[in-house]
Amino acid sequence: MNIYQHFRPEEREYIDQVLDWKDYVEQQYTPKLTDFLDPREQHILKTIIGENSDVKCSLFGGTSDGERKRALLYPDYLTPSDKDFQVSLFEIHYPKKFVTIEHRQVLGTLMSLGLKRGKFGDILLSGEQIQFFAAKEVNNYIKNHMDSIGRAGVKLSEKPLNDAAIQKEQWEEMNVTVSSLRLDTVISSVFHVSRQKSLTYIQQGVIKVNWSAIENSSFQCDEGDIISLRGCGRVKILQIEGKTKKDKWRIVVGKQK
Repeated sequence: MNIYQHFRPEEREYIDQVLDWKDYVEQQYTPKLTDFLDPREQHILKTIIGENSDVKCSLFGGTSDGERKRALLYPDYLTPSDKDFQVSLFEIHYPKKFVTIEHRQVLGTLMSLGLKRGKFGDILLSGEQIQFFAAKEVNNYIKNHMDSIGRAGVKLSEKPLNDAAIQKEQWEEMNVTVSSLRLDTVISSVFHVSRQKSLTYIQQGVIKVNWSAIENSSFQCDEGDIISLRGCGRVKILQIEGKTKKDKWRIVVGKQK
């Protein structure tokens, strides 16, 4: 069976990486810890590893309901704990009376440090409290290089994982029927805009799938994808249930309130 046929052509490099991780665990009989993975990468990983493999897989990103998670691939003799995932929690201290810091600013600052996106996980905002998860191996680098966000001076403190802020994001689950899984069709249905409007959004580059701008209207959406429309929030494709008698697709999405 050709495993690549079940995924997108641009995902082939990542699939090869997952297969290498799996081979490593099988041959060395030792665990392999990955960077933080987005939901689509997690979905691909779980699909490839499967449930009946000699290699097992667990995911953890700092909280049980986090979005970005590290994966631990391990032989069946091992029972992993949260500590095995090497996740740290940082809180950002800043002059709250004088400045407001947004999610995009935190993300931009972390990226400007020269770190790969995979080295840090979810960014948590709860009121004025701002935290983020990071891979433990880059703790010292972050502490030594992150001293400002925009024009605001900041300080970091490391916190226990159980002190993670509670996210106030709310998702509304919806059942949607679409004529195809093309990106423009899905956008039209879930954001309640015309097909022509969805094409315009794609051409303008304001649509992202799994954090990457997509300008191909015929891009095929899949389970686990997160689709965002600038200024209108984002949706998760939670499940593709199959086709109706009229040959349309039934999908379940979570829409950010």
